[in-house]
Formats: sequence, structure tokens, C-alpha cells
Amino acid sequence: MKEKDREIAEAVRRLLESQRVGVLGTYGAGSPYCSLVGFSFEPGLERLYFATTRATRKFANLRETGRVALLVDNRANREEDLHEASALTVVGPVKELAGTERERGAKVHLARHPSLAGFLESPTTALLALEAERYFLVRRFQEVMVLEAAR
Repeated sequence: MKEKDREIAEAVRRLLESQRVGVLGTYGAGSPYCSLVGFSFEPGLERLYFATTRATRKFANLRETGRVALLVDNRANREEDLHEASALTVVGPVKELAGTERERGAKVHLARHPSLAGFLESPTTALLALEAERYFLVRRFQEVMVLEAAR
């Protein structure tokens, strides 16, 4: 990995570590849709996790298209946010996890969100993995950095 990519990856990691909730963007039935989700991530940034009930619109949308965007930012609802906040968009395919993949993902997710243990155990809950293809990090309103996920 190049030095610049390492620097971007570290900035991405710091932002992900500082936030627990993101905005999931899906598309289905001819319309975009956004939802708040608690997320977790692998240390190598190759995969992010979130959970949802299978009866939700977001689940139907991601099943239809198989792709999502996740926005994570550090805004504080202040005027200064326009120039000081950072926003990260992660894009890639998403899939429901099963078997040992689900066990691994649940371990990572529950380490970050222990209060979701009961929710994750429900048979109506899907644990999903966003296979990160690309990270777009925007800082200081117009400084855009792109990190291609390692495969």
C-alpha cells in the first residue's frame, strides 16, 4: 500500500472508530431510501457490518439491488460543520451472512454494540456485510480523498 493510501486508510479508520451510527442509502422500487444503522467494521476496512429486520424497506431494497452506500460523519449540528466536519461514504455490494461468516460478523458487531445482542439473536434479524469497494472521505468541505479497498 502506498504511503498516501495508508494515510487515507488511517483517517478512514479514525472516523469509523469515532462514530457508532451511519446513514445507509439503498435503492428499490424506483426510489432512493435512507436509514440510520449501527455499524461495525473489520480492522482491515474490507468489510462493514449492520443488522436489520428482514421485514424492513431497507432489506427489501438491498435484496433488489445488492448494493448500498453508507455515510458516516462527525457533524455536531453547528455552523462550523460546513467547514470542519468530515464525511465518509463507503460503497459496495452487500450480502446477508450465514453460518461461520455470521458468527464472525456477529462477534465483531457485538463487540461494538453489545446492547444489540437480543436483536441479533432474533430469527427475524439479518446480519449484513458491506464488502467495501471504495471509500470517499470528504474533509474541510471540498477536500476529497478516495481509497480503493484492498482485495
